[in-house]
Amino acid sequence: MNLALIGYRGTGKTTIARLLAEQLNWQWVDLDAQIEQTAGCSIAEIFQRHGEPEFRRIESEVLAAHVGLDRTILATGGGIVLAPANREQLAKVSAVVWLTAPAATLWERIQGDAVSRSQRPNLTAQGGLAEIEQLLQVRTPLYRQCATLEVDTLGRSPEEVAAEIVQRLNLVASPEPA
Repeated sequence: MNLALIGYRGTGKTTIARLLAEQLNWQWVDLDAQIEQTAGCSIAEIFQRHGEPEFRRIESEVLAAHVGLDRTILATGGGIVLAPANREQLAKVSAVVWLTAPAATLWERIQGDAVSRSQRPNLTAQGGLAEIEQLLQVRTPLYRQCATLEVDTLGRSPEEVAAEIVQRLNLVASPEPA
């Protein structure tokens, strides 16, 4: 058993992955951190030096290397669903949980997160709320295609979201750490 968390930046994938791992006695992997480790630089630097195609290539490699892990929660990047190969890889995961929130809420969360602002580049010329709305139009059908479960994060604490995931997927804590 393993699971992947998908959704736009600011939905809480990393925080919720950490909480789920603690509750279930599983391991968790932040794929963005793994991408940075593989590349030896931040995601923003990958985009600046090599462009989005190189970032997406590394992202696909990192995902493929982690989908087969047991008792593991994968916190993916927001654009993981863009590549058909990644959608095929996600289909190998026991459960894919799509975390959602309205565009305005995502913008507020991103603005409040210094790490996200400094390490994640704009993906369109306009940036900001307009970028989120534009990218959600493209990504929402892909998130929906990949998801086995959709969980709204609006107005809810990460603990409440994690509890809903555990309950809806009937997950039980492992007796030993992963």
